[in-house]
Amino acid sequence: MKLFPAAIDWRAPRTLVAVFVLITLLLLPLLMTGDSGSFYVKFITRVMIYALAAIGLNFILGFGGMVSLGHAMYVMLGAYAVAIPAQHGIVSGWAHLGIALVATAVLAAVIGAVALRTTGIAFIMITLAFAQMLFFGAVSLKDYGGDDGLTLAARSDFALFDLSSNGSLYYVTLFCVVLALYLSWRAVLSPFGLVLRGSKSNTRRAAALGHPVFRYQLVAYVASALACAVAGVLLANLTQFASPAYGAWTLSGELIVIVILGGLGTVFGPLIGAILLLSLEEILPMLVELTLPDYKSNWMLLLGAFIFIIALVLKRGVFGSLSASSATHRKGDKQ
Repeated sequence: MKLFPAAIDWRAPRTLVAVFVLITLLLLPLLMTGDSGSFYVKFITRVMIYALAAIGLNFILGFGGMVSLGHAMYVMLGAYAVAIPAQHGIVSGWAHLGIALVATAVLAAVIGAVALRTTGIAFIMITLAFAQMLFFGAVSLKDYGGDDGLTLAARSDFALFDLSSNGSLYYVTLFCVVLALYLSWRAVLSPFGLVLRGSKSNTRRAAALGHPVFRYQLVAYVASALACAVAGVLLANLTQFASPAYGAWTLSGELIVIVILGGLGTVFGPLIGAILLLSLEEILPMLVELTLPDYKSNWMLLLGAFIFIIALVLKRGVFGSLSASSATHRKGDKQ
């Protein structure tokens, strides 16, 4: 099996943008020094963690047509898989990661088996209901901080590599994002991905052709949840904190916005969406405070206006619209 399919167009604008972004992320920590450099390294690490969770969500939302409003619960589950064992003296990162993946796989399989019996609004509400149950379950864990959350004394110990420095955590997160992008890309191009995309267009027709649609969707749902769990493990290590707020429905909504902003149904879109949204959340408050200090608390109006304009003008998202324009360009060249 080839690492990269021959069909990939290395001269396409979307490919050049993706390569530029990845090279920039690879070199960024080397260019950052001092206290401000440490801040930006931690900030971009958080951006990539959100992007990782969004990549997982995009796998079922963009390619499978499954709108989940509860994927933040898997981020929270991954974070508590680090915090709770650490509270009991288990500091091994491999143990944390293993607990997160196993617990998430079991929970996602159960929730997916129930939710996938429905479609549309019912699917959204079932995923939201399970997420809320898990959220309030975390709030009730008084021995582990309850609503106040749980602080980690130190980051996970993976033995082979050290996460104690922000730089090492940055590159581990970057590796996870690149791996998730690659696996998502290959899965979409595989027969599995073709069936998943076919079921998004017409579930009954895909089933009539003999494909086990329910099984494919369940596997995709579990794989999507696992990506979010890994993001939760990384988020807990970044903040050295785990909180029920990581599983709030608002975070699930933010992940959906990231996917749509970057480009629904595009492999690289979630990373672009995460960079745009989280950067705007940092930049806009400062701009409003400098220009209109009396309205500094209303900066989210500008963020909402930006998202509205993107949704209105670029219906396929920022990266998705770039993909569409490059595809049209290639079609014109062939003619």
